[in-house]
Amino acid sequence: MALGLNKILISGTNANTPGAYWQLTTLAVTTSGTVIPAGSYIVFPAANVSISAVSAFNATSNVATWTTISAAGVGAPFLVSDGVNVAANTTTNTTITLATVDGGQAVSGTYNAS
Repeated sequence: MALGLNKILISGTNANTPGAYWQLTTLAVTTSGTVIPAGSYIVFPAANVSISAVSAFNATSNVATWTTISAAGVGAPFLVSDGVNVAANTTTNTTITLATVDGGQAVSGTYNAS
């Protein structure tokens, strides 16, 4: 997955293959909540899944305040996660699909460096 959004486009690629612009990934979401890995994403809607983020942190008591930023079943048109303070929550264990810019998967082909 890519934290930045820069990408060299390659003509003639297929979805979700090395060199493709989008890299789709599935994330298991549990009833205890699942932190979304660091990156920039489109989160596709999934039944009973909401997205929340830390909106305040009390350093004295070490307590984070989580706020829902995307309601259950809605997804997120654009989401940035730092890998700690953004989570997916659900009432039933399930999965969500995230789309990000291809982070540079290994590509084999004609123009590889020797």
